Amino acid sequence: MKQQGTILLISCYELGRPPFGVALLSGLLVQSGFSVTICDLAITTLDKEKVLRADVVAISVPMHTALRIGVLAAARVRTIHPTVTIVFFGLYASLNETFLLEEVADFVVGGEYEGALVGLILALSREEEVNLPGVSRKGRRVAPNLKGTPFVNPVRNTLPALSQYAQLEKDGTRCLAGYVEASRGCRHLCRHCPIPPVYEGRFTIVPKELLLADIKAQVEMGAAHITFGDPDFLNGPNHSLRLVEQMHQLFPDLTFDFTAKIEHLLRYRDLMPTFAAAGCLFIISAVESLNDTVLHYLDKGHTRADVIRAIEIVHSHGITLRPSLVPFTPWSTLADYVALFDFVEEHHLIDAIDPVQYTIRLLVPPGSLLLSQPFMTPYLGPLVQELFTYQWTHPNLQMDQLQALVSRIVEEGEGSDPEVVFYQLKECAQAMQQGRPAAPVTHLPCKDRKKPPRLTESWFCCAEPTRHQITLCES
Repeated sequence: MKQQGTILLISCYELGRPPFGVALLSGLLVQSGFSVTICDLAITTLDKEKVLRADVVAISVPMHTALRIGVLAAARVRTIHPTVTIVFFGLYASLNETFLLEEVADFVVGGEYEGALVGLILALSREEEVNLPGVSRKGRRVAPNLKGTPFVNPVRNTLPALSQYAQLEKDGTRCLAGYVEASRGCRHLCRHCPIPPVYEGRFTIVPKELLLADIKAQVEMGAAHITFGDPDFLNGPNHSLRLVEQMHQLFPDLTFDFTAKIEHLLRYRDLMPTFAAAGCLFIISAVESLNDTVLHYLDKGHTRADVIRAIEIVHSHGITLRPSLVPFTPWSTLADYVALFDFVEEHHLIDAIDPVQYTIRLLVPPGSLLLSQPFMTPYLGPLVQELFTYQWTHPNLQMDQLQALVSRIVEEGEGSDPEVVFYQLKECAQAMQQGRPAAPVTHLPCKDRKKPPRLTESWFCCAEPTRHQITLCES
């Protein structure tokens, strides 16, 4: 490879959002003198001509679904261009580097990957041996870099138009949505989360000036809403508050959403009026379970009672809480699953939870903090490398059967009214609990009901890829 080579960045899946990390990396590569093209497999099929022109193909895998797609894409890249250098980067690259380097990748870059990845590409362009911090290759495994990253303004002009990504749906209308991340990593050590094995309780702030400039650029592209995709927007509450206040001053009509722990929604409840006044429409929070034993095992830092208090606090300020869930764990019961539907109805959350959330099965990736816990041991099986998770079996076979059944219902019902799917899943669970066949669901939702605001992408970061997603990366 020679200087001024062409780099193909492949984004696999980022919850239907324009990939901020890929745009950041693109800016740094362009600044370093490289020609960059981008292929987003959430939007389009793999571009054969871009692959053939590339000197390096770098595949972004920030989440499980992206990794599943990325490995399939890498195999396709290798078929098209057998000698091209393939690099995997992102959170799930670090966790799964053993498999990736043995099967599909030449290099793996994790943690704060931008500087390390640019250093790798510069070394390749000079035909130097690669022995860089944060860069793993066959025969040389190193820890991911966590010492920060050189931030430059994202380059978005090679990404698909915002109109091709998830949009904000509110009051029956849709508008374009942008995406940024105000921080990386996380202060917390939830045992099931893939972030702690890599970041070990650290997090990195993205400069406010860069974020505001990128938000401005996306507003000029037509964005009327911004998603802050940090693992937890309230890890650095002062940073987030100042960012939101300045954004609101610059763009008074711009709305936004963010993700935060239940624990933080309670601790920083005094910030909710400010967020609401600045345009916050909804908050995503990893509720995961309503079973306090499960929450303790996952070290979530909240209880079922805390979830109820958080819902009340957030809703009292006109903000919607959108819970994410992990209803299938070794310790969850069939009674828990049935009770979940009653809870959702009681708290008027049917339209605030995408149906895929009722299908999520606990993932135990390599390095998971759960692996060392005695309460996990009785259920734990071997690592299934190609699925990037340790196998586990529920002590009640019905729960594994139920998870497969509801997953099929949700995928087949993709695009359907979420209330219809909700009652299909509820009937399915109740029928299994009562030992009877599931009855046809005749519930007819009110089409004119007022739905809370949401983004139009309904899949999830730790769900298995759909048939459509797999088709895009293999075509």
